[in-house]
Amino acid sequence: MNGLLMNGAGNAFLLADIRDGGAEAFTPERTQALAREHRLDQILLIAGSAEFPVMRVLNADGGEVGACGNGARCVGWYLMQADGSDRVTMGSLGGPLVAEAAGAMRVRVDLGPARTGWQDIPLAREMDTITLELAVEAPGLSLAGPGAVSMGNPHCVFFVDDAEAIPAEEIGPVLEHDTLFPERANIGFAQVIAPDRIRLKVWERGAGLTKACGTGAAAAVVAGARKGLTGRAVTVIADGGELQVEWRADNHVTLEGPVAIDGEIAIPV
Repeated sequence: MNGLLMNGAGNAFLLADIRDGGAEAFTPERTQALAREHRLDQILLIAGSAEFPVMRVLNADGGEVGACGNGARCVGWYLMQADGSDRVTMGSLGGPLVAEAAGAMRVRVDLGPARTGWQDIPLAREMDTITLELAVEAPGLSLAGPGAVSMGNPHCVFFVDDAEAIPAEEIGPVLEHDTLFPERANIGFAQVIAPDRIRLKVWERGAGLTKACGTGAAAAVVAGARKGLTGRAVTVIADGGELQVEWRADNHVTLEGPVAIDGEIAIPV
């Protein structure tokens, strides 16, 4: 079985079509080994059928998660290339996703509705998700009052003065495992440059600090708009590129950005 190495705004993936078999190749141990060898953030498996493909997402630590925004854009590109269409619907653990072509090697995906109830994140106890009762103190650093959003996976977003100055690799793992988040959480650090432009770094649960996080970008825009810090259509600047996010009036969030092919590898089954 062959796998396609792709990236979405720097988010590194291995994409494997397992609709004709091969799922057994992706044990947690094999997933971890592939992620280490190829420096992957996630492995994307295409299951289901030709009529209704289903995206499965395996993190670098071997665990399966419900959503991956940039991954959905890469899977959407692959499926559209395969059938010559410019729009495709796919299933995922986080719900149905619709991807469409948005230019040469660009894909827009409807990630579905933003979920902001405390049970939906989920949180361990009832709390206002616009401003969580959560703080972190470190030498020269004091952060408090993040927002929480689920985009099919849990996100906690701190708004900071300077995203570059945040020691995300030090505090991200601690916050990911805070007892407030029974399913752990992705931790974002967003700097508002303008109401329609933010700089974002995300510590992803099970993957670490990545060059981009699509659902993290979506969550940051929703959290920022709920706090009155941003509008609802925002360019999100990640380490790997720029993403366009819109939180629509119907509560759905769309994510648009580039995809790229990095190579092809053989996967032993």
